[in-house]
Amino acid sequence: MNLRWTLPVLLLAFGLFYLLPLPFHGLWIPDETRYAQMSQEMLLTGKWAAPHFMGLRYFEKPAAGYWLIAIGQALFGQNLFGVRVASALSLGLSAVLAYWVANRLWGERRKSVICTVLYMSFGLVAGQAGYANLDPQFTLWVNLSLVALWLAIDSRTPRERLLSWGLLGVACGMGFMTKGFLAWVFPVLIALPWMIWQKRFGELLRFGLFGVLVAVLVAAPWALMVNHQESDFWSFFFWHEHIRRFAAEDAQHAQPIWFYLPLLVLSALPWALLLPASARDAWRQHGEPRRVFLLLWLLLPLAFLSLSRGKLPTYILPCMLPLALLLGDTLNTLISQGKTRALRSNALLNGVIGLLGLIALAWLQFKKPVYQDEPLHLSLVTGALLAWMLCNLAAWWRPLRWWAAPAVGMGLVVALLPNALPDKVVNNKTPDRFIADHTEQLRQAGSLMSNDLGAAAALAWHTVRPDITLFATAGETKYGLSYPDAKARLVLFLQGPQWLAEARRQGTVAVVLRIKDHEDDSELTRLQGYSQRFEQGNITILFYSQTPP
Repeated sequence: MNLRWTLPVLLLAFGLFYLLPLPFHGLWIPDETRYAQMSQEMLLTGKWAAPHFMGLRYFEKPAAGYWLIAIGQALFGQNLFGVRVASALSLGLSAVLAYWVANRLWGERRKSVICTVLYMSFGLVAGQAGYANLDPQFTLWVNLSLVALWLAIDSRTPRERLLSWGLLGVACGMGFMTKGFLAWVFPVLIALPWMIWQKRFGELLRFGLFGVLVAVLVAAPWALMVNHQESDFWSFFFWHEHIRRFAAEDAQHAQPIWFYLPLLVLSALPWALLLPASARDAWRQHGEPRRVFLLLWLLLPLAFLSLSRGKLPTYILPCMLPLALLLGDTLNTLISQGKTRALRSNALLNGVIGLLGLIALAWLQFKKPVYQDEPLHLSLVTGALLAWMLCNLAAWWRPLRWWAAPAVGMGLVVALLPNALPDKVVNNKTPDRFIADHTEQLRQAGSLMSNDLGAAAALAWHTVRPDITLFATAGETKYGLSYPDAKARLVLFLQGPQWLAEARRQGTVAVVLRIKDHEDDSELTRLQGYSQRFEQGNITILFYSQTPP
């Protein structure tokens, strides 16, 4: 490894695999279109304290995450790159933290580089870098808080210790304003057992209170402002987003308690077969303080998240940095000692996965074609799988020289696959490109309506109009629609023809329907009289001319 070239190579990899792919595939519904629209609305209205979704109160998350996405759109334009760049930069900065804390833990530059490469190439991390949501930002703040915790633990002077606890407080405050109280839970989960074990509980009380004070000072201005503007924000946010999601029987995204264990292994690809060797090292050095800290950082948040009834794959993103540090330590040892068995086995597993992917693709194309008259998409997915296999073949052939080749393979897969998806998936799950083709005509319509929140958000974002009427759908806007000033925004199924007739007397009307089943098809039959109709996938756009008063 030529350490002189590592920083330029890592920056190049960040640009090629994280930033370059951002503008080349449409926004996924419902998440990406929602975050794009909500942050755009902040720019349009200047209401930065209380989040709104298409003009409706939306109190499921605090405001800071939307701020960063809005800043991305303000700097780079209201486009795909502007919407996603906050996620890419957040995980890119987390990679910087991986290098920083690895260097502080071990003081070995090569090991720090290895940890950074592993973190950047984890499938979950690299995939989320190109996806607009709040988890990458929240992960950055959690990572910063726990890096600051180690700096505080490892500090050599009172001034350094105080600054580290202050940095932890800033990170907790920003994490709280991004996703809530969980930002304070993770540092406490790790600091409390560590300080008790090290017999430094008094230090935790003294300096921990300072960190809490800093976190409160960071979050207090926004917290007071949102309470002043929307007095019921905290009631909904605390009970619905924290208590109900964690413990309620009907919690959203409910999954079994073991859900995250296999997911953690999958998320560790393309380094999954280093896990046994790393676990063996952890067992052999179970009393070594640095390793204990990293294990607490990995396992306690994972256990806490597993206890929650509501689970999504991206919730374990904060666990990936300590995993990269543990695996990086193991990989560095294997390279230093010239041991290749685990490296070859890992590369072989990755190669088999790629081969199985190619076989499955060929079988599906023969039996029930996934790609129909899509030579470019088929070539891209085939090329991505072949590149993955070739990179891992190199790692298997010369594991000590080409140990980083699996990282290149993952980068190519993550960069190419979103643009290699079949039209059926693209048209159904990323409808904003189809809506963009009709943006000018949609903007001229006097009234806009949609029966799907994801499509409605894409419609609002492209037309720069939050005033979308919802047809026979409420979903996560149910709370916002319960306010008296928002009731007119929802049109029930039986009210569709009446609303359409009244809206047409006031001007032209455009309706975007997402027709997923026979029930949605019945909505189309109630909205007759359109002058133009366009379809792509399960998205239908209807235009209605104005009728005389």
